[in-house]
Amino acid sequence: MSAFILEKLCRGCKHCVNSCPEGAITMLSHLAVVDPAKCVECEACMEACMHGAITFVEMGESKRNG
Repeated sequence: MSAFILEKLCRGCKHCVNSCPEGAITMLSHLAVVDPAKCVECEACMEACMHGAITFVEMGESKRNG
């Protein structure tokens, strides 16, 4: 699993970027972007997000449900 940003909820506040101990989250066009190779699933970003814009999903989960 890796952190996943819900783009419609992301406000670009950078709280998740500042909370990630691995530097797995960066900003791109005012939206947070997660590098799944760096994400260690600590959920610090999810706890820091005041807008509920971060969740954790298994890789390929969306393909199985679609």
